[in-house]
Amino acid sequence: MAYETLLPLKMQCPDEQNQLLAFYVKSQNELEECKRFMYIINKYSDIVIFILLGNLYGRGASDNKAPVLAWIHAVEAYQALSMDLPVNVKFVIEGMEETGSNGLDAMIMAQRDTFFSEVDYIIISDCGWLSRHPALTYGTRGNCYFFAEVEGPKQDLHSGVYGGTVIEPMTDLIGILGDPSGKILIPGIREAVAPLSDEEWKMYQDIQFDMDNYKDKIGNYIPLPKVDLLAHMWRYPTVSIHGIEGAFSDPGTKTVIPAKVTAKFSIRQVPDMDPAMVKKQVTDYLHSVFAKRKSPNKLKVTMVIGAKPWLADTHHPLYEAGKVAIKRGIDRSPYFNHR
Repeated sequence: MAYETLLPLKMQCPDEQNQLLAFYVKSQNELEECKRFMYIINKYSDIVIFILLGNLYGRGASDNKAPVLAWIHAVEAYQALSMDLPVNVKFVIEGMEETGSNGLDAMIMAQRDTFFSEVDYIIISDCGWLSRHPALTYGTRGNCYFFAEVEGPKQDLHSGVYGGTVIEPMTDLIGILGDPSGKILIPGIREAVAPLSDEEWKMYQDIQFDMDNYKDKIGNYIPLPKVDLLAHMWRYPTVSIHGIEGAFSDPGTKTVIPAKVTAKFSIRQVPDMDPAMVKKQVTDYLHSVFAKRKSPNKLKVTMVIGAKPWLADTHHPLYEAGKVAIKRGIDRSPYFNHR
């Protein structure tokens, strides 16, 4: 069914991190009346959702949908069979993980003596399988997300007029972001990483992982043996540059010298890294490199997300129960993997 947009109406949500656009649309089916169409954009993530005729549609809105629905359908099956659940189940479903889950910690603390009381085990459904073989997730890398802002001239300048007479913020920013190898140059980062245990190394060897399929899926990858590649995916810290705010990125040409540019990058955390220490290490390192440039521009470094890594004990009773349940349900023992 096709719809014709009639009138866009922009509104602001109470939550400043979300922008709400409402459209009134007319159905091209004469049997349908005009319906309200809601288009929701989270400015700080890749999530786009719209509501049409009572249905939710979205790009980036399916994160963890399958694991969450698996739990819901399991409860539904018990209800359909008029069977009592063997344990009490409480659901916490929140969709702001990609923006830092702001407010989640405060909500949990506020409800710790009510909704979250008498909770023995917590199961996180942010997980996946490397193949069609079932797997239980026992760890995930954390994340420290940074903004590195370099500010220079009072305003954007034209390169044809001012080029060569100012120290450009973009040049400074690129100069402090590191070398082309992608290696983490910050002192103390790699030294904090807990070594892989023999047991973990053995688990990596036993995991069913199709290297050719992985290469076809992403187009290219660092040519490493399977165990080393999995270790780089799961147990080693990495640095990724996600973008530069203030830079010209639209199609075509523009000869602007930005007055201020902000790099957005993150460092994935693994045991035994501490986000508070990583914040200090990154800030000190970038300022030391920037100082060597003797630039008149100003550098500001901010950590906006500091999520710790998580690694569980695969011999915990909860994992033992999971192994038994999967074996009983599909007659296959699960692998253990990271997220």
